[in-house]
Order: sequence, then C-alpha cells, then structure tokens
Amino acid sequence: MANNHILDYGDMGVTDTFKELVNHKIKYIGAGNDLNEAKKPLSLQKGGMKIAILNFCENEWSIADEDSPGANPMDIIDNTNQIREAKATHDKVIVIVHGGHEYYNLPSPRMQKQYRFYADQGADIVVGHHTHCISGYEVYKGVPIYYSLGNFLFTKNNPNEEWYTGLILEVEITSEGIECQIHPVRQEKGSFSLSLLEGEDKKEVFERIMTYCSIIGDEKILNEKWGEFINRQGKIYLSYWSPFSYVKNRYLNAAFRRLIGNMLNKKGASLYLNLVRCEAHRDLSNEVLKNYIE
Repeated sequence: MANNHILDYGDMGVTDTFKELVNHKIKYIGAGNDLNEAKKPLSLQKGGMKIAILNFCENEWSIADEDSPGANPMDIIDNTNQIREAKATHDKVIVIVHGGHEYYNLPSPRMQKQYRFYADQGADIVVGHHTHCISGYEVYKGVPIYYSLGNFLFTKNNPNEEWYTGLILEVEITSEGIECQIHPVRQEKGSFSLSLLEGEDKKEVFERIMTYCSIIGDEKILNEKWGEFINRQGKIYLSYWSPFSYVKNRYLNAAFRRLIGNMLNKKGASLYLNLVRCEAHRDLSNEVLKNYIE
C-alpha cells in the first residue's frame, strides 16, 4: 500500500521573480517558460503509485503565452483535456486552482460548478487558494473540494484580519483513497512568524469552517450569500468601469467624481455587459485591449 503525504500551503506571497525561481532550480507546478511548459503536470512516483499535480490560474496578468513565461491559464476545455490526459497515465490526479473572490469566504455558484466539473473529469481532489481568506469544503461524488486555504506566509501587512489566518492541508494518498486533515495557522503581524493554532483559537477556526461547509452544501443559501456579496461590491465595480478609474491622483479623481459622477448610465452599462458576457465580443475585447496596453 502506498502512503504519500502532500502539503498544500495556499497563498505564500512569493517575492522571487519567475527568472529567479528558474535559476534556483525550484520545481514549479503550473508555470513555465511558455504556455506548453506551463501546462505540464508535476508527476510523482512513490510506493508504487503515480500521482499527477495540475495547477490552474485565473486569467490575470501572470498567464503564460505561446512565447512568454507565466502560469497555466484557467480554460475549461484545456483544463479538462489536461485532467483526462493525466488521469490516463496516473493513479491519482490533484488539481490546484488559483482563483476566487478576494476576502469572500465562499465560492461563487460558478466556482462550485466548475470545481465539481473538474472532479467529474477525473480529479481526485481539488484545492483552491488566492482569496486571502479561508473557506469551507465539500465532498462531491467522493472527491474532496477545498475552496480556499487562505494565506500561508504572505510577508505584507494588511488591515484585514483574514490576511493572517490560513490552513495547511495534509493529504494522505493510499491505494484505497484520499484522506485529508486541516491544520489552522496564523502569521504574527509585523514579524510574520508562523505558528499552528491551538486551543480556543483552533476551535474558533474550525467552527468557522463548519459554518462555511454548511452554506456550501445548501444551494439556496449559497446563492443568497453570493447575492449579498454582489450588492456589497456594486459601487466598487461600477467605479472600475468609470472613465476615471485610471486617474491615479486621488484628489483629482475625487473632484471629477463630485462634479460629474461616474459617467456610467444604463446604456453604457448595457454595452459593457454585452462586451463581457458575449464570448465573441469578449474574445475581441481581450485581444484588442491587450495589444493596446502592450
């Protein structure tokens, strides 16, 4: 019987550049000198078992391209093919996802649907991180899905208390299946020293996790919480689409907004909605804007 332990540390706040990581010869997962390299899984063999680890990243500024380094992008078709190919040659497939909504302790309904789909395609466990806060988990068709481990080690101060609490996920893989244990950790402000939580602090974190798990397991409540989050973020995202969002001087920005508001009406909002909702328009928008800023 194989007995393999793998620890996933969540968001680590790594400060080394990609080039330095390569020079240090650190084995990375889900990143490469180009898109083809970034897509390759890390393959581990131990105790007669072969395990593949895949890492997907939401499409932000770190994504690899055909001829440039970066992370393995989240793409439902490509990701499906990667999982299926890995499953065909490995006993177990671990999927790690860098994604989610910052400081929101729950998955969006889309995230839950997508992570479950990864399980349907052959992932034996799905582990999410990026949100800088902890979340809950579920077991879907026998596959554990952890939606966010929070921060592990992120040496940057932040006013949000969530920043300083994270989870270490211990994964035990045997020929009979996968078992997981959660170990809550906390960073000290300023010194960023890291310690395992004990006693009441540990209990409080586990109680929070169980609350999140309960919500994740109830589709109606999960959708209600998502609606509340959307309402809280409404003004922020409207300002993102404002023509003044690029004015970095806060005094000028505030003066413009006081004089004429966000300059976003329903007609303009409808245009933006169509550009991001329609796949054909979104494809063109992505490339045109990308080329413009480059």
